[in-house]
Amino acid sequence: MKLLFWLLCLPMAAFAAPDLSKPLGPTIADTGSAYYHFDTHAFTSADGQRHYRVVTALPNKAPPASGYPVIYLLDGNSALASLNDAMLATLQDDPPVIVTVGYQTKLRFDVRARAFDYTEPRRDGKAINEARPGGGSDAFLALLTGPIKAHVRALVKTDPARQTLWGHSFGGLFVLYALTQTEGEFSGYAAADPALWWQGGDMLTRLAAFAGKEGGKNQVLIMHGGAKAPERVLDGAQQARLKARQQMMGAVPKDAALEAARRLAGKAGITSHYREFPALSHGPLFGASLMPALRLAQGHLAD
Repeated sequence: MKLLFWLLCLPMAAFAAPDLSKPLGPTIADTGSAYYHFDTHAFTSADGQRHYRVVTALPNKAPPASGYPVIYLLDGNSALASLNDAMLATLQDDPPVIVTVGYQTKLRFDVRARAFDYTEPRRDGKAINEARPGGGSDAFLALLTGPIKAHVRALVKTDPARQTLWGHSFGGLFVLYALTQTEGEFSGYAAADPALWWQGGDMLTRLAAFAGKEGGKNQVLIMHGGAKAPERVLDGAQQARLKARQQMMGAVPKDAALEAARRLAGKAGITSHYREFPALSHGPLFGASLMPALRLAQGHLAD
């Protein structure tokens, strides 16, 4: 029942598949909130090739003695567009700082930049020369845990023991990569339909080999949309990308998200949770997964 209430707080647009070509339009940072005020800051990748817009939603309520919990939302342009005051009102018992990490574009997504930032490098060190090059997650992780987190700490008192990371699709893949690569940077990890097909299921192999985090108390929430995506009219380039993706998806089990959760279960310092949304396909899960992630940031998993 709690999950149903949270989902009802989402705007109807949140249940539509994200349109990669759709302009961002006004967000709650532009129209204002009764519960939060907003800071916007620009960052640039170390190689100067990608440019980020980081919007931090700061609670109007005084922080607890330990500091606010914090949640970092990848694909920040679209994530920010999915937030509204009805959602934020439900968080006021323990409001988290919400950091949306997006790109400097008028669109909801920078598809080329996110494909590079959110995908892990090849184990053999070779370049990933797909239509949208990948393998840049180490550099992005360094930016996120370094300058971006330092900026947030300079804005407001935060609780270092309550830091959560959320992502969808490639973003969900990055969340799981961050889990395996960092120690103490995050305590909560929310991955919505992670792109586990990437590089032939490399992440499933990484998770199987991952030893866990001795002494940690990390919560991992993996969410999956169980419905089939509606048919769309695709141009030639889109059809080629879809065919290539379907071939890669064939290398992983159909229940890959559940398998990822299983591989994390029992790891040292990890509590693994799996949530399926049988009525939602991959695209609509983007918006629907935000509220469970926000509640995870508070330390309250959705029932």
